[in-house]
Amino acid sequence: MQSKPKTITGYESEQVELVLMTCRYVSTVLGDFLDELVVVGGLVPSLIIEQANLPEGVEPHAGTMDLDIGLSLAVYDDQLYQKITERLRGAGFSPDTNEKGNPTNQRWQITNAEGKVTIDFLIPATEEDIGKLKRFKNLEKDFAALPADGLMLAFADYIEVVLNGPTIKGEMVENRKIRVCGPGAFVVLKAIAFANRGENKDAYDLFYTIRNYGTGPDEVGERFISLGTNEYCDRAIAILKENFLKIDHVGVRRAAEFLLGKPSMTIAMIFFSCEFSFCFKTRLSFVIVFVKSNFLHFG
Repeated sequence: MQSKPKTITGYESEQVELVLMTCRYVSTVLGDFLDELVVVGGLVPSLIIEQANLPEGVEPHAGTMDLDIGLSLAVYDDQLYQKITERLRGAGFSPDTNEKGNPTNQRWQITNAEGKVTIDFLIPATEEDIGKLKRFKNLEKDFAALPADGLMLAFADYIEVVLNGPTIKGEMVENRKIRVCGPGAFVVLKAIAFANRGENKDAYDLFYTIRNYGTGPDEVGERFISLGTNEYCDRAIAILKENFLKIDHVGVRRAAEFLLGKPSMTIAMIFFSCEFSFCFKTRLSFVIVFVKSNFLHFG
């Protein structure tokens, strides 16, 4: 599996559009299973933040190079995956292969004349996954899902997004609905992802969503609070404090590198700065975490 591009210039508009077209296609293929699916990952910001009506000075989201879909535990417990994989195969999807040519059962693919799009399938981590190296749950001989910490929160905080436009098959869809991870759960999942792999894109996705969703950080904070008290929210708070509170923190610098394509050496100028407060609820009280952050141009 290829690593994510380090800068925004690596996200080609043609591939980003193919991913969105694939998302629309999935909404038509798995329409009766959509209560058990939720879009997560890098496509989320462009779906929950209306890209056609951005405020002046806000650039469109970079998009993503692949599609991430979370499966509910009901898919596993009720063995719905058998029907889902049958439907996917019939629609032209198949397991992808890795660099060695071996099948990757947790990642499927579909192609058209313009290119290929891959879908990574995830499933909520359970108690048996705690403290273990996350291994794929094999649901069928050629279909698997990766346990993801905190994924169940995306089934509590989600937004039904209406999809319109062409699919990867060239069809046009209108008013197709699909569940997309809400901003509160997205902050949790992206914070955990950043702690695990430190990708520039994960840092950028956090900044973009917190700054631009709805009325901004306060609204995202309210969605976060609505998730209640749990280990994943607590972990996300700790990750944000450790990586995004100061100008020279690793998360801030990597978001800047993603946007500007320059390494974190010496500060040449401040490219864009923002100051916001983010509210989190702990077991005892509300904690206001003041995140003074900057997108920096490093030279």
